[in-house]
Amino acid sequence: MTEAPAAASPDGALPKTYDPAGTEARWQVAWEAAGAFHPDPNAPGEPFSVVIPPPNVTGSLHMGHGFETALIDTIVRFQRLRGRNVLCLPGTDHASIAVQSILEKQIKAEGGSKDDLGRDAFLERAWSWKAESGGTIVGQLRRLGYSVDWQRERFTLDPGLNKAVVEAFVRLHEQGLIYRGEYLVNWCPASGSAVSDLEVEMKELDGHLWHFRYPLTAAAEGSASGGLDHLVVATTRPETLLGDTGVAVHPDDPRYAAMVGRTLTLPLVGREIPIVADEHVDPAFGTGCVKVTPAHDPNDFAIGARHGLPLITVMAKDGTMNAASGRFAGLDRFEARKAVVEAMEAEGFLVKVEPHRHSVPFSDRGKVPVEPLLSTQWFARAEPLAARCREALDGGEPRFVPQRWEKVYRDWLTDIRDWCISRQLWWGHRIPAWFVVSETGGVITEATPYVVARDDAEARRKAEEQFAAASRAAGRQLQLEQDPDVLDTWFSSGLWPFSTLGWPDESSPDLATWYPTSVLVTGFDIIFFWVARMTMLAGAFTGRMPFADVMIHGLVRDENNRKMSKSAGNGIDPLPLIERYGADALRFALVREVAGAAQDIRLDYDRASGASATVEGARNFANKLWNATRFALMNLGGETPASLGDPDPDGLTLADRWILSRLARVNLETAERYSSYGLGEAAKGLYEFAWNEVCDWTIELLKRRLNPRPAAEGEALSPEALADQRVARQVLAKVLAELLVLLHPLMPHLSEELWHGLTGEAEGTFLALQPWPAVNEAALDDALEAQFAELIEAIRVVRNLRAVAGLKPSQSAPVVFLTGRSELAAVLRQATSDITALTRAASVEVRDPGAAASERCLAAVSGELQVLLPIEGLVDLGALRGRLEKDIAKAEKEIKGLAGRLANPNFTGKAPPEVVAECRANLAEAEAQAVLARQRLADLG
Repeated sequence: MTEAPAAASPDGALPKTYDPAGTEARWQVAWEAAGAFHPDPNAPGEPFSVVIPPPNVTGSLHMGHGFETALIDTIVRFQRLRGRNVLCLPGTDHASIAVQSILEKQIKAEGGSKDDLGRDAFLERAWSWKAESGGTIVGQLRRLGYSVDWQRERFTLDPGLNKAVVEAFVRLHEQGLIYRGEYLVNWCPASGSAVSDLEVEMKELDGHLWHFRYPLTAAAEGSASGGLDHLVVATTRPETLLGDTGVAVHPDDPRYAAMVGRTLTLPLVGREIPIVADEHVDPAFGTGCVKVTPAHDPNDFAIGARHGLPLITVMAKDGTMNAASGRFAGLDRFEARKAVVEAMEAEGFLVKVEPHRHSVPFSDRGKVPVEPLLSTQWFARAEPLAARCREALDGGEPRFVPQRWEKVYRDWLTDIRDWCISRQLWWGHRIPAWFVVSETGGVITEATPYVVARDDAEARRKAEEQFAAASRAAGRQLQLEQDPDVLDTWFSSGLWPFSTLGWPDESSPDLATWYPTSVLVTGFDIIFFWVARMTMLAGAFTGRMPFADVMIHGLVRDENNRKMSKSAGNGIDPLPLIERYGADALRFALVREVAGAAQDIRLDYDRASGASATVEGARNFANKLWNATRFALMNLGGETPASLGDPDPDGLTLADRWILSRLARVNLETAERYSSYGLGEAAKGLYEFAWNEVCDWTIELLKRRLNPRPAAEGEALSPEALADQRVARQVLAKVLAELLVLLHPLMPHLSEELWHGLTGEAEGTFLALQPWPAVNEAALDDALEAQFAELIEAIRVVRNLRAVAGLKPSQSAPVVFLTGRSELAAVLRQATSDITALTRAASVEVRDPGAAASERCLAAVSGELQVLLPIEGLVDLGALRGRLEKDIAKAEKEIKGLAGRLANPNFTGKAPPEVVAECRANLAEAEAQAVLARQRLADLG
């Protein structure tokens, strides 16, 4: 087991410089070796569970993974700190099409094919590949400090998950919710498989619209045809006209009313096809005549079904033309397109060609245009499954964050088509159906009967019961062959929230404890692909929605605010950023950029240097926390927060009471933000509190109390000074210790390291498993926080006036405050020693605003407070007047330039609105600076 850092020594146990790489690696090993995130279903605490969206086993870490990991891990680490019994379950998806594509390319490069290998040898190679290369992304996710239970890691092809897939298929088939039939499907020629509607990406392409003349048959010509001897149809896919079995017009289109019921002769083919009237036709598009190819277009398939048109397939599944295409057989589909156009032109049937931009469906996996083809596939009846989900949604399950995505989810469930769940691949869950091929000559045909079963033995029993007698009577021996196809990857991942917990074993302790899961964190782009699949299948098999909440996150955009993609080549690899700045810095930077749930975030990145100012800022924040903790270790006298205990309320100074009130309030705010998925707001709030209020103010205010000086050299510290020193140590220790717990979900490695250094806790005790700090309600003081904020601003104003005056840091100057508010005056008087220490004040005086200042002063206003800095005799007034005059001249020059730009209509009318707004803001700032400098010059006389 890896040891945690040793207890802090009085002179500080932390190295001078923070080393993210070493720190992060050490704690990742320590957490995992100790089983820190391996929960017991029987442990106390309300269950809280998350199953992570399983990345493809083919993948490697990209910025989307980094962002999603940071969000999920922030949520689950917070819930552990709140005392929940948390399970965060990891795993990967087998990615059927992607893996098979990789392996087929490898085999092809070796001069072979998967068919040469055979199915068993191919699958053996696939599992070997998975063992060697498939775990890459798992190791990379570990680099981010994912607090998942790696002992429960799942893979969608694990035996247990395969059992769940088979059981789900069998049950749905028994309920009539899975069937086999020939329908038009999206066919991907590249992968040689059907793909679902959700795996089709529409791309806008520049193409052509070809107008062709279809002649009326001789018997159809005559006066009844209104003098027409042909119709003109327009198409973007000329190669499919070889499979036309009709032409459709709108029933209310007067141009063609007399033509309905007559026939045309299909050019190049000579087939006689009818003219039908169908309301699907848009009379305003093209000529108002639509060619109908039922076997190659989903809309035409529906028209053909309504009018009894035959289905003629003219294309093979590899994207070439088949024998039914006549002289074009064997040509690639795009070669055939060109050849058909040339033939139509040569025979006088081409009327015209127009440029046409249109949407073309592409296979998301194969990256080629899909072809609608008739194919016998397995389908799931989607409507009954979706109906359960709509009913649950009416009852508020699941809850979408933000709520607007609920409508997107509902709309998809409302207008849904049956789901094609079979894929013509070898890598995946093989469909648990066995064909009785002895009934059809030893081969699988459309007419081959089948049985659905959980295994070979059950399949044979079922087949014996149904077909053995008939087979023996016909002198045949019963012969079974399992369906060679596999299930759609989304079918198995749709079972993920409960198959990973032991389903269909209803006695599984994990299932009983952690199902339904608590929250799903995922991108909006897979609400259709995955979220709805999970709710549909969960409703069918568990009767409950698989998660209480669905937190939808946005995308990580590049430095130019563009969506990252492989095709655009603008992706940002998170691993070099982790190497450079640390995983905690990257995590914190990503979460802090979130402005609201589901909002995209922008990550600045210099591609030449590999630097990111955003992530570097988070690394600087880590350094700030590191240095603050080192300072504490050197000033706590070798004690820890536990040994120091809580400070005596009677010994607290004004500043102590302020920071303890702020600590209690930030605790409340952060817990509420983490709980409500306001993670970006939590990160921003903690950053401001830690950097500004703790490091910049509290530590500065505590320094002189932590190292008090005796009244005279050689004397011992007074009991009062020692007591105040202890209170200062107690306040510092308490604030830092609680701050580290609050920050832990966002920066787990750094906070664990610093917490161990601060507390001296030994091996086996982790900050990750500590309780969330109890809120000291008695410390909350709204009025004090408001007054102290005014005090801080007053100190800033004094410092600014000193800079204007040109005073040296070591030079003292008196400070005068003018206020008519008694409570503010009281706070200023109480804080005199703090003001003196932080502003090098020679004296601090609080006056009534009616009291005139006899001395020459620089003045400024902060809210209702006027601040005076008497400078006569301290600075060269002539030199100061010169500097102020230069400031005025500079401001006036800037005002003239900015005003000129804004007076130019070419600028205000054509420049981007944000540029114009920035210009106006700069002008207002320059004008304010000029007014202030003139006033200060006037004050000097």
